[in-house]
Amino acid sequence: MKTWKALLRRKDVACTFQRYGIDALGAMAQGLFCTLLVGTILNTLGQQLHIGFLTAPVVTIQSGGQAISYTIGGLASLMVGPGIAVAIGSALHCPPLVLFSLIPVGFAANAMGGSGGPLAVYVVAIVACELGKLVSKETRIDILVTPLVTILSGIGISALVAAPIGRAANAVGQAIMWATELQPFFMGMLVSVLIGMALTLPISSAAICASFGLVGLAGGAAVAGCCAQMVGFAVMSFKENGWGGLVAQGVGTSMLQMPNIVKNPRVWIPPTLASAITGPIATCLFRLEMNGSPVSSGMGTCGFVGQIGVYTGWVSDVAAGLKPAITAMDWLGMALVCFILPAVLSVLFAVLLKRWGWIHEGDLKLEL
Repeated sequence: MKTWKALLRRKDVACTFQRYGIDALGAMAQGLFCTLLVGTILNTLGQQLHIGFLTAPVVTIQSGGQAISYTIGGLASLMVGPGIAVAIGSALHCPPLVLFSLIPVGFAANAMGGSGGPLAVYVVAIVACELGKLVSKETRIDILVTPLVTILSGIGISALVAAPIGRAANAVGQAIMWATELQPFFMGMLVSVLIGMALTLPISSAAICASFGLVGLAGGAAVAGCCAQMVGFAVMSFKENGWGGLVAQGVGTSMLQMPNIVKNPRVWIPPTLASAITGPIATCLFRLEMNGSPVSSGMGTCGFVGQIGVYTGWVSDVAAGLKPAITAMDWLGMALVCFILPAVLSVLFAVLLKRWGWIHEGDLKLEL
């Protein structure tokens, strides 16, 4: 047992929540962002602004007797599996041979996982990565052994578990979306609060949304919750942090407030209450839906990715004939749910809590 623990320590294999639940999940979101999300944005820009080199096919692949053409954005989106796997490998401190071997592993796991592919890649990449690390530099033919172990174990595990994981993730996502359609008020509130809190916690709300494929009304509620946290913290702490803090939290991440939340958890109440209000408003009043990439549902106002995702969903729905046009009511709903209401409500709740003595001056100060 001591020998095994010593081996794990020497190989930097740490089976902890920090490593797998925070580091790997956060890296997964980065991999999603750099492939699927960027690809979606590039395709949207090309279509809406009529940019020729973004709409023209750059690669044509023959598959099953059929020619499939890909734009630049399409190629970026196609690489989502390898992108997630390599990002996770980097977060888990993989040696180079293991890291590069995760490219085919990620592609295979995503393809076998179907609509729940991102979650399958997350699980498979972690296992393949750690197995590869265990054999890395243990033989004189490391350049053969390490890639073989990583690729064979990764694709073999994918063949066993990727499809079931994908189906399970899809079933959970479908259940959440179905429940939100059935009970838009209560589920809108629940999804908004939980996904919003996940965004502020040191885990990845974007990865969670992508894993379960949260789109539609549930995706809209998730966007509302994430925006409430980011905009809420940014505005209510403006006095302490100024314009730098406003931008860092409002366009960056509300996760910056975690040290202050640990010191005084009550500072988390205003944006969380705001999300409990904006979620149902998004689902019941404006029927705000996220029909773009699921990862956008968990991004909030980070780089305005959530809003871009909602807009790409509108564009896709109009093109598919599911929506007659993008209306003024659509834009009003986005503005109120994503920006105006989170700011106003969070400040109001913060003022009340300050009067009650629950929040004090300096409680929201960031070390920027």
